[in-house]
Amino acid sequence: MSKTIQSALISVYYKDGLEPLVRLLHQNGVLLYSTGGTQTFIEQLGIPVTAVEDITGYPSIFGGRVKTLHPVVFGGILYRRNLAEDVAQASRHDINPIDLVVVDLYPFEETVASGASDDDIIEKIDIGGISLIRAAAKNYEDVLIVSSRSQYADVVSLLTEKQGATDLDDRRRFAKEAFAMSSGYDRAIHNYFVGNTVSGDDDFRQLPAQSLRYGENPHQQATFYGDLNALFDQLNGKELSYNNLVDVDACVSLIDEFTDTTFAIIKHTNACGVATAPTAKQAYLNALACDPVSAFGGVIITNAKVDLETAEELNKLFMEILIAPDYDEEALALLRSKKNRILLKRKPVEFSPKMFKTLLNGVLEQDKDNQTETASQFTTVTEKAPTESELRALEFALKICKHTKSNTIVLANDGQLLASGVGQTSRVDALRQAIEKARTFGFDLKGAVMASDAFFPFSDCVEIAGEAGILAVVQPGGSIRDKDSIDACNQRGMAMVTTGVRHFKH
Repeated sequence: MSKTIQSALISVYYKDGLEPLVRLLHQNGVLLYSTGGTQTFIEQLGIPVTAVEDITGYPSIFGGRVKTLHPVVFGGILYRRNLAEDVAQASRHDINPIDLVVVDLYPFEETVASGASDDDIIEKIDIGGISLIRAAAKNYEDVLIVSSRSQYADVVSLLTEKQGATDLDDRRRFAKEAFAMSSGYDRAIHNYFVGNTVSGDDDFRQLPAQSLRYGENPHQQATFYGDLNALFDQLNGKELSYNNLVDVDACVSLIDEFTDTTFAIIKHTNACGVATAPTAKQAYLNALACDPVSAFGGVIITNAKVDLETAEELNKLFMEILIAPDYDEEALALLRSKKNRILLKRKPVEFSPKMFKTLLNGVLEQDKDNQTETASQFTTVTEKAPTESELRALEFALKICKHTKSNTIVLANDGQLLASGVGQTSRVDALRQAIEKARTFGFDLKGAVMASDAFFPFSDCVEIAGEAGILAVVQPGGSIRDKDSIDACNQRGMAMVTTGVRHFKH
């Protein structure tokens, strides 16, 4: 059943991203109720708002511990609009309906993580907020609950599309997300009281939960457990999907390998363009040149601030997501011209050193592959040693190789990915795929380098690479036939270095 929102209670800890929603509600003639800092925020926008204490007759008391815990507020949320007895009681007690509740929670986990005192941590246990969220979610047949700032953009799109109304499926979806979030919040509090400092990797369901539109495919349900707001500020665009999140994870892992100005373009978790250059614009153009076809609809990340000149080039391409540490104001304004384009601003966050994967009837745990070999760790095994330029290119290629699906071969020069063979069942197929792609996009492989995620069982890859013009190779080594590949390099005047470290990625 479609319901038009006529009144809303807004009381949030985080105000970022709230303004567009407030302005839309005001534009739709929605009566706004609020408290404390949120009320001040709305008033500063020049938008009329009614203080909750004006309808309850009670001020905020006990240092803000009690603000919204009142029958007028909870009655307005919980009374059933289709039940005549509830409607009559609401009228008798002057309880007005509240159709939308926008509430988030005090940052309990962040406060614990900061090393704050016990008193400060206890004060961050939300009472009113969690009660409002549960009440609104319980009565989803009549009320829309927005329980996280990550949902603001989605709600704005929804209300714009449906002219200020929501249907039952919309409200039930947001209710599901609210209960997932509240259960994670309560679990975190419980863990604190029992002295359990186990991370979310070990018990991921204690983390804040966000229901996604669907999983890898539309027929699969999905939930993200974690706090995306701690990782990114979302500056534009729609809600992140399951596949978006998988690609974003791949982007972040890859870009963190680089310290110089770098752009990477990801498609289905594999790099289809990576380049390092003196300027952000040149790095992006060089990355795009690698495979402009695959770049369409991809996810792009950089470790540099995006300026207007770079944004003008980026804006020519249809992309799902752009991630950067910062944006110039003019660049951001231009990139926001596409309303669905997701723009993320990274925050400094330390990631878990562990990885988990469910399979069969259990869970696999392993250390993340945080090892990346540099030239100082290379062992030259051929008569010819790599030049300084080739060593830099080999380091560059190996970083990309490590983050590409096995079996993989990466072809590169000093600062630019030329092509890669991805996820092939044989290493020879991966190499042939890479060579074909490089030639398709006009790259001359003479003087390029090759990286392999695992050893060469035979000399065929080296022979094919030599015919293509490859001059230097990096690989783990360790095959009982290493000598065959080394001899093939020596016969062709190629350099080869080994690392002793394999980088499979499945």
